[in-house]
Amino acid sequence: MKKHFISILFLLQHFLIHGQSPENFQLVIEEDTISGMPGLQSFVHAQVDGKWLLIGGRTDGLHQRQPFASFAVAGNNTNIYVVDPEQKQVTGSLNGLPTGLVEQLQSTNMEFIQHDDKLYIIGGYGYSATAADHITFPNLTVVDVPQVIQAIMNGTSIASYFIQVTDQRMAVTGGYLGRLDTTFYLVCGQRFDGRYNPMGMATYVQVYTNEIRKFSILESGGTLTVQNYSAAQDTANLHRRDYNMLAQRFPNGESGFTVFSGVFQVGQDLPWLNTVDVRPAGHTVRPGFNQYLNQYHSAKAAVWDSTANTMHSIFFGGLSRYTLDTITNTLLDDPNVPFVRTISMITRFANDSTVEYKMPVEMPALTGSSAEFIPVITTDDEMIRLNSIPPVKTLIGSIVGGIESTLPNIFFINTGVESFASTRIFKVYIVKDNTTGILSNPTPDEALSVKVFPNPSDADVNIEVETKIRGNLSIRIFDASGKEVDTIQNGPVSPGLHSYKWKTEHKSRGRYYCKIQSGMNERTEAILLNK
Repeated sequence: MKKHFISILFLLQHFLIHGQSPENFQLVIEEDTISGMPGLQSFVHAQVDGKWLLIGGRTDGLHQRQPFASFAVAGNNTNIYVVDPEQKQVTGSLNGLPTGLVEQLQSTNMEFIQHDDKLYIIGGYGYSATAADHITFPNLTVVDVPQVIQAIMNGTSIASYFIQVTDQRMAVTGGYLGRLDTTFYLVCGQRFDGRYNPMGMATYVQVYTNEIRKFSILESGGTLTVQNYSAAQDTANLHRRDYNMLAQRFPNGESGFTVFSGVFQVGQDLPWLNTVDVRPAGHTVRPGFNQYLNQYHSAKAAVWDSTANTMHSIFFGGLSRYTLDTITNTLLDDPNVPFVRTISMITRFANDSTVEYKMPVEMPALTGSSAEFIPVITTDDEMIRLNSIPPVKTLIGSIVGGIESTLPNIFFINTGVESFASTRIFKVYIVKDNTTGILSNPTPDEALSVKVFPNPSDADVNIEVETKIRGNLSIRIFDASGKEVDTIQNGPVSPGLHSYKWKTEHKSRGRYYCKIQSGMNERTEAILLNK
């Protein structure tokens, strides 16, 4: 397979190499085991009181290329599962639901969002016995989560806790559903009717929505009504599906979403590189920024630092056209878009600048694609509050299910055994390092090692840089808004250890960032002044 290499020199304006993240925290991934855990991918989830509700999705791996084998009925998830991750219990059944609900709720790639005790589910793709074909279901379904969980655990009927309405505008799969105040946002996706067939035969009709659909949902007397419907179309930038969308708190305090990457670009079968911000007033493409890592639907988490007014979007594994070789600091371009172990983070700073960063930790296997991140604490805006996390190892959620592949590239050789729906669960922890004063822990073979101490500090800050190359060394200090406030070093140095001091006598209390660049190697260290 031919791979292309891109110099990181072209990416330094927005791409942070491995090392210390823009924030003073690290991720830790630990595997958990629950006996009887089903293998699921592309499913729907909700939770109440620490118990997970898992609906729909598939029990097999990556879809095969043969039309007779792809999205086969045998791979449908025909159960509703309740999982207690603390008590290690699993139970569930779809028994007793009417046909319309059963058909939609065993489909794949439904759009969904939980608000309070209600789970809102839209669309999904799968086989309908009623239609005698594979279709995108034109349904909106609302689930009473605590009642369904309790009924399943008690072995009693669940039928009365679902409400469904048919609406052709809801026939969408592979998009995302968000909510701001009382308005729902059905973003991108497609309508796909018929049997999947990549062989160039007309066995299906595929139509991208190219839209952001906004509406409210009225529930009254056991019926649902879609109200205040509007749609904004953009065939150039919203022609995408199977992407990631995360809630965002923009620098001006406004709430919204960002659409990250996804497939396919108009006119070519490659992932999107640009990202799209969605606000109540409309959507805009992020200018001058490309997302190179984690470009397909995967487990993800939104982390907001209210003190620094910084938004972090974290992506766990999945598929990606690009991977980063951290030894040579080059991007490897594989247009076949393989499975990857990469965990990346896109950070938006208070000055609205954006960077992409490869985390030092990776997924334990080629997994994360079509998985879900289930947070420990649910919030209305679906964001984890970094400032509420203590400076110790803290569980923030679990990566559940998804596709696990045995090889990076299997699409053209896939016979159904090269990948599978994962039963594995990975707990995700944040470790905030506010005590050691040493932010970096470089490995011996890294070309650039950095130590910044003391940190936090109420006086001057020491900066030690060890470089293994001869060339220009740049050390610059930025405040929380992204404004450069000091240049400590900017000139040629020899290989070896170099010590510098940042004098903070006339600097205000707050968060700063020290950016160190040596050749193609770059680090950014967060510094907290407490004086």
